[in-house]
Amino acid sequence: MINLHQDVSTIATGGETWGIADLAADFETTARAIRFYEAEGLLSPRREGQRRIYGRRDRTRLRLILRGKRLGFSLAEIREIFGLYEDAETGEAGQLSLLLGRIAERRAALDSKRRDLEAALAELDEVEQGCRRRLGELTGTGAAGKETS
Repeated sequence: MINLHQDVSTIATGGETWGIADLAADFETTARAIRFYEAEGLLSPRREGQRRIYGRRDRTRLRLILRGKRLGFSLAEIREIFGLYEDAETGEAGQLSLLLGRIAERRAALDSKRRDLEAALAELDEVEQGCRRRLGELTGTGAAGKETS
């Protein structure tokens, strides 16, 4: 991808950098959200005056933050996973072990929510059928309206 906002020093050294607007557009998020993640210590761009300059590490971390949020992980959990990666003792293996544990927890929570939703939908179907049956009795039309399920 060609980045029209690269500065001359970046082009000369072959490194890739992005401004906050570039990242926001690339990841369909807001500059405000990116600044929030920076304030939370999850991103650490370098500065040129007031301008934030994001490198590959921040770009990757932003992608992982957004994926983690989509999957329902808290920022504290994401920070913990990032921290393990940078810990020389645990490193990537520790990070992956922790992540697998968090995935199992998240999956169990989502499975529980799915069961609750299925039970609520079944109950709604039952109430709807009862309402339609009673309305048909009251209006003398048999089944009132079309059933949705």
